[in-house]
Amino acid sequence: MIQWILPAGFILAGLLAGVIGEKLIFKKLKLFVAKQQIPGSEIIFHSLHRMTFIWFVVAGFFWAILSSPLKPDIAQVLQKVLTIILLYSVTLVLARLTAGFVNLFIHRAEGISASLISNLAKTGVLILGTLILLQTLGIQITPIITTLGIGGLAVGLALQDTLANLFSGFYLIVSQQVRTGDYVKLDGGHEGYVLDISWRNTSIKEISNNVIIVPNSKLGSSIFTNYHLPAKEITLTINVGVSYDSDLELVERVTVEVAKEVMQEIASELIANEPYMRFHTFSDFSIDFTLYMRVNEYFDQRMGKHLLIKKLHKRYQQEEIQIPYPVSEVFVQKNNQKNSAMKLN
Repeated sequence: MIQWILPAGFILAGLLAGVIGEKLIFKKLKLFVAKQQIPGSEIIFHSLHRMTFIWFVVAGFFWAILSSPLKPDIAQVLQKVLTIILLYSVTLVLARLTAGFVNLFIHRAEGISASLISNLAKTGVLILGTLILLQTLGIQITPIITTLGIGGLAVGLALQDTLANLFSGFYLIVSQQVRTGDYVKLDGGHEGYVLDISWRNTSIKEISNNVIIVPNSKLGSSIFTNYHLPAKEITLTINVGVSYDSDLELVERVTVEVAKEVMQEIASELIANEPYMRFHTFSDFSIDFTLYMRVNEYFDQRMGKHLLIKKLHKRYQQEEIQIPYPVSEVFVQKNNQKNSAMKLN
C-alpha cells in the first residue's frame, strides 16, 4: 500500500497544479494581456481554455504511472492513452488557433465570408492532427487513407446536394460575386444584406429583420442583383415634372441646390460628385426631368428620396414653381331632339 502513496501524490499534485494554473495564473495572465491590448491575445486564450488543467493532470498521471508498481504491459497501455489525450488536446488547440486567426484575417479583409473558410481550416487541422496521432501510435495510415478515398466516392454520391452547396459556396467566395455585407436582390424578389456564407447556405437579412436562408447551389445558379458591386456608392434617380409656365433655368438651379443640401446630410464625402438633372419629356401636363444624385449605398436611397421630396416641395413653394397634377376637361354635348307628332289617319 505504501508503494502507491507516491503515484497518488503525483496525481493529486497534477490536479492541484491544474486547478491553480486554470483558476489563478491563467485568469490573471488573461486580464493582464487584455489590458495591454495585444493583437490576437483573445484567440490564444480562447484556444488554451481548459487545456492547462488537462495538461497538468496528464503530467501528474504520467509520473504516477512511471513511479507505480504496475506491470510493464499495463503501464505501456496507460501511457499510450495519455499520449492520445495529450496529442489530441494539442491538435484541438492548433485547430482553435487556426480558426481564430483565419476569422481575424477575414474580418480585416472586407467582404469575405468567415464561417465557411474558418470551419474548413479547423476541420483540416483536426484531420491532419488525427493522422499524425495515428502515425505516432504506430498505426499505418496509408490503408486508412486508401479506404477513405474509396469510401469517399460512395459518400460523395450520397451527399451530392451537400457537396454542390459546399463547392458553390467556395465559388461565390472566390469569385467575390457575393460578399458578407453586400446588399443583394434575388430573382424571386427577396432582398437584404448578406450575413454569412456557410458550407451549406447563405444567410440574407431583410430590412424587416427577417433572415432568408438560400442554399449556395441555388444562389450560384440564380439571377440576382448585387447593389454593392462594383462599388457601394450608387446613383439615386428621382423623376419630377414642373409646369409649362416654369422658368426651366430657375428649376434646374433650385433643384440642384436642394440636392446638394441633401447630399451634405447623408453623403457629404461624395459631394465632389455633384448632382445634376436632365429634362427629357414634354408630357401631357408637365415638362419632366430626372435628378441624379450619389449616395453611399443602396439603402440610403430611401432617406435620400424622403429628404429630396420634402425639401423640393418646400423650396418650389417658395420659388413659386408648380408641380402640376393631371387635369381632365370633359365636354358634354347635348343634342336637342325635336319630338315629332304622329298623326293618325
